[in-house]
Amino acid sequence: MRIVLHEGVKGLGNRGDLVEVSDGYARNFLIPKGLAQMANAGVEAQAESMRKAWSHKNAKDREAAEEVAKVLVTAAVSIPVRAGAEGKLFGSVTAGDVADAIKEQTGVEIDRKMVDLDDSIRTLGTHSVTVQPHTDVQFPVSIEVVST
Repeated sequence: MRIVLHEGVKGLGNRGDLVEVSDGYARNFLIPKGLAQMANAGVEAQAESMRKAWSHKNAKDREAAEEVAKVLVTAAVSIPVRAGAEGKLFGSVTAGDVADAIKEQTGVEIDRKMVDLDDSIRTLGTHSVTVQPHTDVQFPVSIEVVST
């Protein structure tokens, strides 16, 4: 069955894409959830305009993410925390803490979901954290965890 996606579906396509899927997947999941619509001539024309709008928005978002990267790659962000004598923290530094510190010190607002921490930071020192504000833009940010 040919369908037009109303939302991006992971592994299938982006908004406005015209895709071929099994009848059951379309009827039982995509169409009832409002993620897709059966394709016909009018819907295909509408899909083309959705694709153009999506690609234009995606290009703008990518440019904005690249500007954020230029600012944050050179910035050194410091996070003051309480720590014990051996440099171990009372608690940990999370992605939310990193996002808040970046906003306070650089003025760039990023969502905590954009910060990629393998595990919470639990020691003093300099740590490299990956930030991904766009699917195509990913860069490291230097975080210095200091004792208060």
